[in-house]
Formats: sequence, C-alpha cells, structure tokens
Amino acid sequence: MEMSFVLIIVALLPLTGGLLVLQRDPYRALIIRGILGAIASLTYALLGAADVALTEALVGTLLAITLYAVAVRSSMNMRVGGLESEVSLPVFAALRTCLSAHYIRCEPIAYQTIEVLEKALLEREIHAIYLPANQRLTTRVSAFYKILSADMPSDVATVTYLDLASDRLPDEGSASATIIQSGEATS
Repeated sequence: MEMSFVLIIVALLPLTGGLLVLQRDPYRALIIRGILGAIASLTYALLGAADVALTEALVGTLLAITLYAVAVRSSMNMRVGGLESEVSLPVFAALRTCLSAHYIRCEPIAYQTIEVLEKALLEREIHAIYLPANQRLTTRVSAFYKILSADMPSDVATVTYLDLASDRLPDEGSASATIIQSGEATS
C-alpha cells in the first residue's frame, strides 16, 4: 500500500513538469514551479532522504522561485518614453491594453525635449518612444514591434521598428532609413 502511495506522488512530477512547460502566464508558471519543488521534496522525504528533501525545499525551490520572480518582474516591463505634456495621452492606455494580453506592463517615462527622448532610445534607456506630432510609436525591440504591430489599432499610432545597428534615428524621407514601417518587417 505504501509503495503505491509513493508511485502516485512520483507520477505527479512529470504531470506538474508538463503543466509548467505549457504555461503561458509567467506568474502562474512560478506557482507551478513551487508545486513541482514541493512534490520533489515530498518524494525525497518518502524515499528516506530527508536531508535531500530539505535541501530541495530550501535551496532548490525557494531560491529558484525567488530568482525567477525577480527575473520575470524585471523582464516583463516595457519602458516607453514620451514628452512630459503627452505621457497621459490615450495612446498609453491603448498601449497598456495591447501589452497586458501578453503579461507585459507599460511604464511611461517623461522627457522634456525630443532630443533627450531620442537620445534615451539610442542609449537603450527605454524600449520605445511615442511622438504625437506624427502619431508614431518607435521601438528598438523586435519582440515588442511584433506584438504592437499586430495588436495596436492603426488609428491610435503607427508602429515602427528601429534597428539600432545604425546608431541614429533616421529621417522620415531618408533613403538610408533603418526604420521599418508597420507591415514591412520580415521575421
């Protein structure tokens, strides 16, 4: 009877591992990772390895969850620069809506001038800039470009991608422009 109880608990390991791999929400994945660690610790304890169970629970699971939480929290954030007077525009609400479907937070950063704003983008302090004069949202991160070009309403803003290999913001009519207009990018 005791052996069948152990086998049932051991069978939960691959099941929980499969759920972890298939989970799209990073925060739910953290919870499932904690459950996976708890099942592993319980398995070690049932098999008579209490020291390994304690190590797995404290170091393996607790440390991994803490490090994953910090990594997920910092990487699931898009910093968007805008001019101080325009950070509260409706485009930022639309941006939050588009990004929330992908579990990404939008953090608007206010700048005083367009020059400082463009410099922040080129120096990789922010992920994107919004210029209300031409309703253009320019991002330097291709993953954000793919998400926004698919989800952002075209009447709110035109999404463009900036390849930072050229180290400068292109002019609108420049022949050497590295900006790719919405829909022209290749994957």
